[in-house]
Amino acid sequence: MPLSEHEQRLFEQIERSLAEDPKFASAVRASDPRFHARRRLLVAAGVIIAGLALLVYGAVIATPPLAVAGFVVMLASAAFAVQSHRRAQSPDLHVVGGTASRRRSRSRAGRRPGFLDRMEDRWRQRPEGHR
Repeated sequence: MPLSEHEQRLFEQIERSLAEDPKFASAVRASDPRFHARRRLLVAAGVIIAGLALLVYGAVIATPPLAVAGFVVMLASAAFAVQSHRRAQSPDLHVVGGTASRRRSRSRAGRRPGFLDRMEDRWRQRPEGHR
């Protein structure tokens, strides 16, 4: 259902006022799961570089356990990066309500619908003219 002109103007005004509030913008960014996924990828990339440096240093000073430790660090960090990337590409990952809706659907699977579920279904199936 499209918005009326008045509603569209109000929506744009609210959008502008929210965009101008730096405190609100940082709070929204901090709660954005995509922001955290990007940060995990950057941390993993840094740890991969540190592992590579440890591997090279262990090879230069001829200490095989140190070189192996560097390789293991690189391998673990690469696995973490791949996992973070997959999680970031997940279709369930939404800015608002992604984890809550996923958790809710799992907890209700296999159960009989309760009173609130039946009431929600009745509300969705009501005729459009009655409000």
